[in-house]
Amino acid sequence: MKRSKWKGPFLRKYDLTEKLVMLPRNYEITSKIVGLTCNVHSGRTFVKLSITDEMIGHKIGEFVPTRERFVFKKKKKKN
Repeated sequence: MKRSKWKGPFLRKYDLTEKLVMLPRNYEITSKIVGLTCNVHSGRTFVKLSITDEMIGHKIGEFVPTRERFVFKKKKKKN
C-alpha cells in the first residue's frame, strides 16, 4: 500500500557517520543516503546493502529478499 503524497516519503534522522546504520524496510531511499552501506533485516539475518543512484525512489525492503528461492529437486535415475 502506498503512502499518501501529502505526507511525503518515510524518513527519520539517522547518524549517517556510522559505518553500518540499521535501516527499516519501509524507509524510502533519497539522494541524501546514496553511497551509504547499511544493514537491513531480512527476517532471519541482517543483510549488508550498498545504496546506489538507481535505487532512489524505492523502498529499502525491495532489495532484500525475505524468502529463499524455490528450486525443484532433481530426481535420481533408475538403473
